Amino acid sequence: MENGNARIRVPKTSELVADQIRAQIVRGELNEGDSLPPEGTLMATLGISRPTLREAFRILEAENLISVVRGSRSGARVHRPSTELVSRYAGYVLEAQGTTIADLYAARLAIEPTVVRWLATAKGQTPDFARLKQVLADLEEMLKTESYAEFVDNVSIFHQTLVEATGNKTLSFMNRMLLDLGRHHQNDYQRRHPRTTEDKYKSLRAGHKSFEKLVTMIEDGDVEGAVAHWRLHLRNANETWGARGEAERIVDSLHG
Repeated sequence: MENGNARIRVPKTSELVADQIRAQIVRGELNEGDSLPPEGTLMATLGISRPTLREAFRILEAENLISVVRGSRSGARVHRPSTELVSRYAGYVLEAQGTTIADLYAARLAIEPTVVRWLATAKGQTPDFARLKQVLADLEEMLKTESYAEFVDNVSIFHQTLVEATGNKTLSFMNRMLLDLGRHHQNDYQRRHPRTTEDKYKSLRAGHKSFEKLVTMIEDGDVEGAVAHWRLHLRNANETWGARGEAERIVDSLHG
């Protein structure tokens, strides 16, 4: 039976005000950098007190949806919801749950071959595919200039652009979170397991050739070939970054 004495929580006025402003931001009625009306105007329009308005502002500030300059009467500045912020917080959750590097890379292996299948079926004729080729060219330039640390740091951009080329926002969002954690692990791994310059070049050059092969197979519409190639690439990469007991390490969302 339901507890007849259970109380229904009534939202505070400040929460209702925050809800109203939040809805305007999320729906795009307020854009990045817009200023909210001055406090006096909002108080008069909404029929609320200054303490109530400032409590609503504190709620929205905690969500990084506005920023308030203390002592200013010019109002608060609007910020659109941040993918980076939510991704970072999701990383905290994964670390708190004891998520391992092996788990992280297994998730990537589940996502990217499916993405490659979609792109190869379309023969790369998607709005953002050209950007993937530009990222590939940028990586090649990093190899030529021996910017190996920068190359490794930007490999995640290739993977993210690959997923974004599908136009699927949900997958792109999920993938960004995984790549951020994976990129930090890879950079940290290299610091703890240094290699000679020659070894770095050979490894990174081989990775770049694999990227080039993938792009070519996608453009040729070689669906099964592209999927098989990328699945093998990811498995080899997972074995590399998960070697020497790394697979059992807990993901590091704090990067410290």
